[in-house]
Amino acid sequence: MGRRHQHEEHANHEAWAIPYGDLVTLLLAFFVVMYAMSSVNEGKYRILSDSLVAAFRGSPRTLQPIQVGEKSVGSGADINMTIVQQAMLNGQPRSMLEPSPLQVADQSQGARHAADNAYEAEHSSSAVAELESVAAEVEQAMGELIRDQMIVVRRHGLWVEVEIRTDILFPSGIAKLSEEAQNILKQLALTLKPFPNAIRVEGHTDNRPIKSAAFTSNWELSAARAASVVHLFTDAGMDPHRLAIVGLGEFRPAYPNDTEQNRNLNRRVLLVILSGSGNPEGEYAGDRGQPEVAPPPPPQPQAQPQPAVTTAQTIEPPASPGGR
Repeated sequence: MGRRHQHEEHANHEAWAIPYGDLVTLLLAFFVVMYAMSSVNEGKYRILSDSLVAAFRGSPRTLQPIQVGEKSVGSGADINMTIVQQAMLNGQPRSMLEPSPLQVADQSQGARHAADNAYEAEHSSSAVAELESVAAEVEQAMGELIRDQMIVVRRHGLWVEVEIRTDILFPSGIAKLSEEAQNILKQLALTLKPFPNAIRVEGHTDNRPIKSAAFTSNWELSAARAASVVHLFTDAGMDPHRLAIVGLGEFRPAYPNDTEQNRNLNRRVLLVILSGSGNPEGEYAGDRGQPEVAPPPPPQPQAQPQPAVTTAQTIEPPASPGGR
């Protein structure tokens, strides 16, 4: 049997075309994707551009798309900036490059606030120093009574309290100053007179009710005692504009009203010496007492023209010659 001759396979010289075609297809897909990513959606860009321009520059000035590539010569060509910034400034007036007035206003406002804070700090420190001198003068003038704990001086930063117990001021249930109290308060008034500080005079009582012909409650009693001190101060030459009367009755006790000793301590008069030379009622006091703006008078009704009245003349008949 004859041996079968094996055919020799021919070499495929075009086998490179298949991977080449795959490579070209992949490159085409790659560039299509890159093109799709690089294309600008004008609608989305306008929204983004308007938002950015409105946030940083105010109202939008241009709707031109971003220039891709080298920076073109325009309103911002001579300034070191990015391509996006150059594109946003392209075609805009040179005034857009000037500092924003809002920023200048913010800077000036910040400087003004800093100056105000510095002035307030300096004013507060001077007011505290002035109050310290007032407290020192009172302690020197009332040294004996302070040692006997009949007068207490307390410092509270922007005000000083001078507490006077009513044992040396008023008898029980009475608002008239005793002779000893008048001498003490006159000395205190002469001490406080040279200073411009405003003073609130507060009257306090204990919680025992009172009802008499002169005072129907502790409100009236505390206010009357504070008024007695104020009258003595004005008689001693103090400016009445510096003084104010506050009657607090039994509602600001220093100690619980459960013992006779505590009730005695709660019956007191407080001089609250404020910082500065303002009103003793506080900052709002300057707006009170001002005349209100009178409303315009209503229009007066115009007088209606009166119709002309014709007076009829009465013609009397001639008298008869014969008389009556």
